[in-house]
Amino acid sequence: MLRMVIAGVAAAFALAGAATAQPADGLKVIFCGTSGPLPVRDRAKPCVAVQAAGKLYLVDVGPEATENLMLWRVPLDQARAVFVTHLHSDHIGGLGEFNLQSWVANRPVALALVGPTGTEKVARGLNAAYENDHAFRKAHHEHGAFKFDLAAGLFRSQIVPKGDTAVVWRDGDLTVTAIRVPHEPVTPAYAYRFDYKGRSVVVSGDTRKHMGLAEASKSVDVMIHEAQNSDMTKTMATQLAAIGNPRMSSLMTDTLTYHTTPVEAAEVARAAGAKRLVLYHLTQAGLPLYTPEAFTKGMDDGGPLDWRLAKDGMTIDLPAGSQEIRFGQF
Repeated sequence: MLRMVIAGVAAAFALAGAATAQPADGLKVIFCGTSGPLPVRDRAKPCVAVQAAGKLYLVDVGPEATENLMLWRVPLDQARAVFVTHLHSDHIGGLGEFNLQSWVANRPVALALVGPTGTEKVARGLNAAYENDHAFRKAHHEHGAFKFDLAAGLFRSQIVPKGDTAVVWRDGDLTVTAIRVPHEPVTPAYAYRFDYKGRSVVVSGDTRKHMGLAEASKSVDVMIHEAQNSDMTKTMATQLAAIGNPRMSSLMTDTLTYHTTPVEAAEVARAAGAKRLVLYHLTQAGLPLYTPEAFTKGMDDGGPLDWRLAKDGMTIDLPAGSQEIRFGQF
C-alpha cells in the first residue's frame, strides 16, 4: 500500500511537471483566479498570470490564487512583477503569500509591485509583516547551496505615472502598458496590456464600461474583461433585504455603479476589434442563481464575437510569429 501511495505521488508530480513545461516562445495566459469577492467553490479571487520569455508576471493576486499556481506547479521562481489594477482586497489579498512562495522557490530578485498610488503603502506593510518570517526561514533553511537572500524576498513598489496610458514595464520584446479605467470611488484604477513579438493580451481589472479601454486595446488578440450581471445583482440585493440583511443588500446594490455587464464587455471587445473575449471576475459564478446562459444573455445580439467564460485553470497560448490562439485547461 505504501509503495502504491508513493508511486501515486510521484506520478502526480510528473504529470504536473509535464503540464507546466516551459511554453513555446510567445505569450501564455493562466487564469489563477476568476471569481469576484464573494466566496465560491473552485474559484479563487481575481488573478491572471502571463508568461513571456521565461518570466512570470501577474495581474492582481487575490486570495487562494497562489495555492492554484502551486498546485499546477507553475514556476514561481520566474516571477518578476505583479501589476495591481486597484487596491480592493479581493485583488491584493494574496500578495503576501505569492511573494513568500516565489521567494522560497528561489526567485532571485525583489518582486516589482506596479500599481496605483497607495501601492507603496501595501509594499511597505507586507515587507514589514513578513520580515520575521523571512528571517526565520533564512536561519532554518539556508545551508550549503541553498541561499535565502532577504533582499530578494522584498516587494519593490512602482507607481503608475499619471495619464490615460503609460508604459510601465519593458523587458526585451515585452512591453506592458497601464490603461486608466473608471472604477470610482476607487481611483486610480488600471487595465494592463501585454505586447510581445506581435501577440497581445489586455486584462481590464474592475471598471465600468469604458470605450477608452477599447481604443487602447485596438486589434488585441485576447481581451480579458471583468463581468457582473446587473439583473442577478438586483435579485441578490432584493433577497438579502427580504431575509433581514439590509446592510449587505445596500452594499450589493452599490456595486451596480462600477462594474461592466457581460453585454457591455462584448460591446467594448467589438469596438476594440479583439479577436477573442474572455470574461473573468465573474461575481455571480458558483452562486445558486447563476447559470452561464442567464449570465451571458444578450452578448451575441451586437454581432459576431468569439467569447467565452473563464474558469480557474484555463490557459491561452499565443505563439510568437503566428495568429493562433489555443485554449487549454490545467
